[in-house]
Amino acid sequence: MREAFHVQLDRVSDDLVEMTRLVGTAMQKATAALLDADLALAESVIEGDDEIDAQASKVEQDCYQVSALQQPVATDLRIIVAALRISASLERMGDLAVHVAKSARLRYPNAAVPEELRETFTQMGAIAQEVVAKTGTVIATKEVAHAADLARTDEEMDRMHRRLFHAVLDPSWSHGVEAAVDVTLLSRFYERFADHAVTIAKRVVYVVTGEPYATVDPEAAARA
Repeated sequence: MREAFHVQLDRVSDDLVEMTRLVGTAMQKATAALLDADLALAESVIEGDDEIDAQASKVEQDCYQVSALQQPVATDLRIIVAALRISASLERMGDLAVHVAKSARLRYPNAAVPEELRETFTQMGAIAQEVVAKTGTVIATKEVAHAADLARTDEEMDRMHRRLFHAVLDPSWSHGVEAAVDVTLLSRFYERFADHAVTIAKRVVYVVTGEPYATVDPEAAARA
């Protein structure tokens, strides 16, 4: 019975990793749609969000079923609760990719990003891909050190976010209020995307160690 239980938990973990793949693809496409003013690509991200939502619902139902049948305690209960919250975070990451795609659609056939900021958003898109890939690795391996690495990548996204914030407030900004609002919101979408990934990593650390992330030195824990 316990072996079957852990097989079910492994299946939930696999489904969460698959969610990271779907979310990563969504943000990759959304970034391309944003930079290239690609309406068809933006629409595909918006429509594809249903698959991410369906995967989240599957994880939720599987967790409830496992809880009802197995009545888990201690570490097993932490795993199930964490899986539910991780699924919710990944679903929200998918929603943020949709927000980026909708911004691209709203400004079509024009680009929502001024030409001089394309490189910054290209970098943010690349960081988003790195963050979500590392999120999948953290979920799959349960390696605490990977969580610390993900947090460092999130700091790069925060720097990009601050750079864009300063750009729209600079007296030399010449693109008007509408473009400033677009850039500010888009930057926030990418920043929140990375923040959710860090939250997921913190939940994995809690599952592994039983301690809140803030009280754990991930690199020290990994060496233990």
